[in-house]
Amino acid sequence: MAKWTPKHEAPEPLEGPVVATITGGTIIWFVLFLVQVPFYGWFADRDLTWWVWTCLAGGGLGLLGIWYVRRRDAAIKRARAEAAAGRDEHAGDHPDAAHR
Repeated sequence: MAKWTPKHEAPEPLEGPVVATITGGTIIWFVLFLVQVPFYGWFADRDLTWWVWTCLAGGGLGLLGIWYVRRRDAAIKRARAEAAAGRDEHAGDHPDAAHR
């Protein structure tokens, strides 16, 4: 069996308002949980309580996701700032720096 190799490069990952997206999704999971709690008996009668607990698990995992993406976002910003500071420091070392 031959090894599969891609014929083209993978596209760049999409970047956007990741923190806002994860936060919005987490809020939706918690709202769904709170909407279903008053009907817990109805879900229990039909052996569908997993619907309620799935929403709670989604909200809990969303909190973990918010923590993760906030740290990731901060690390990306910190790396960009350090890279920019490094470029600024080395710009003065260049012989043509006075002519820029």
